Order: sequence, then structure tokens, then C-alpha cells
Amino acid sequence: MSEAARRLEGFNWADYRSWPDDERWEIVGGRAYAMSPSPGANHQAVQLALGLQLGAFLKGRRCRLFTAPFDVKLSDQDVVQPDLLVVCDRNQIKSSHMEGAPTLVVEILSNSTALLDRTAKMELYARAGVKEVWLATPWPSLVEVYRLDGKTYRLVKAYKKDDVLRSPRFPKLRVNLAEVFDLPVPPEKGQEQLVVREPPPAYASRRSRH
Repeated sequence: MSEAARRLEGFNWADYRSWPDDERWEIVGGRAYAMSPSPGANHQAVQLALGLQLGAFLKGRRCRLFTAPFDVKLSDQDVVQPDLLVVCDRNQIKSSHMEGAPTLVVEILSNSTALLDRTAKMELYARAGVKEVWLATPWPSLVEVYRLDGKTYRLVKAYKKDDVLRSPRFPKLRVNLAEVFDLPVPPEKGQEQLVVREPPPAYASRRSRH
């Protein structure tokens, strides 16, 4: 990839297939994006836990679960590797990759990938016709469930650590997020989320006068 990467843009499936196997890239709109060398411990834990629950649900059903790294060719200039994906049309599955839009895509966000995942890749998934996308954030622990509504996504619900996630596309699916977000590495100091449980004093005093 190193020599061709100087172009930055205009890449296609043939270019992508010629790059070294030990390098991980995605191309979106013909532009190459280097993926993180190795996901962190919390990313790995969330991916595995979500995969286990999705896999258990899909067992015996026609849809299949795949995990990264696995190439998804959405067009000649769009090749991505979602962290998890569900494919319900087995004709899309090839020996080395899949072609066309998965039914469900899960992206696990990190500081290095969140901007790309939330912008260019969400727009790409909408254009390609991916029916449902989950954006999972290890910390603060959250899963946002998006459903394709016309040409864009609509947020169905944001689920917190102790919630049970429900999927619009798979109504019988239940995902226990307490198990998913049993993270091996605690957040660093300063990353703790502050939740205000009581109204501010000024607001409380105004209320008491009524």
C-alpha cells in the first residue's frame, strides 16, 4: 500500500486487493483510511460480548454473523470492515469477502475512529442500504441504535450499561448490556461520567416558592 497511498484518493477494489495482508485499510468513496493497528482491551471485550449474544440469537436462523477483519465490498470504491455484521442473504457471501449491504452493522467507536464512523461511514451505510447500525462506545458505556429511514438514519434509542437492547430489525433479540460492558480496564481518572441527580440549588429554591 505504501507507494500507492501517496495518491490518497481514487482507489478501487482492485487496488485494495493488491495491498499487503498485514495492513488493515478501508476505502470510502475511493479514499484510503488506515485502521488502528490493534483494538484495545475494552474494544475487544465489547466486540466479543456483543458477538456472543448476537451469535447465540442467530443460531439456527438463516442470517449469519461475521466479525472483523472481514471485507465488505459495498461498491468498487467502498470497502469496509465493520466490527460485527449480520448478513441475511447468503448469496452475498463469497469465500474472501461479502458484497452488498449487510442487514446489520455494528461499529465499536474509539477516539481514533469515532469521527469517521459517525460521518463518512454512516453516510456510506445509508447510501448502500444497510437497514440498521449500532454505534457502541465502551466508555461512557452506550449503544446507539439507528434505523434506516429513507436515505438517512433515525436514532431509535440510546441504551446505557444496565439496559437491555432491542433491535428494530430483529424484534425477538435481547442484548444484555450489563454483560457487554463488563470492561476489563477501568476508565482513567478524569473520564468518569458525572450525572447530576438533584436540581441546582437556584432551581430548587424557585420551585419551592410555587
